[in-house]
Amino acid sequence: MQLENTKAQLRKGVLELCILSILAKERKYASEILSHLKHAKLIVVEGTLYPLLTRLRSANFLTYEWEESKTGPPRKYYSLTEDGKHFLSELAGSWNELQIAVEQITNPKK
Repeated sequence: MQLENTKAQLRKGVLELCILSILAKERKYASEILSHLKHAKLIVVEGTLYPLLTRLRSANFLTYEWEESKTGPPRKYYSLTEDGKHFLSELAGSWNELQIAVEQITNPKK
């Protein structure tokens, strides 16, 4: 059980970076974001995604707009704000530094 909890915490720790990176390419609605995460084997449920999207929007990193759908109810499309783009850039830099540090510690050259 401890391993699963630790793995879940690691995934949660990088989720903001992944979501912002997905939205940096183009606007998406929640199901599309979930699909991208699932394709990358970063399984996330709606109950995790929506509060995170709300938090990112409250921080002015995301905005959204409703758009009519041809196959169902209107969809809420999320996109990055300028603040979100800047935050993503800073977060990606921090991730790269962390990744290098972890690699040096876990796989030291002999």
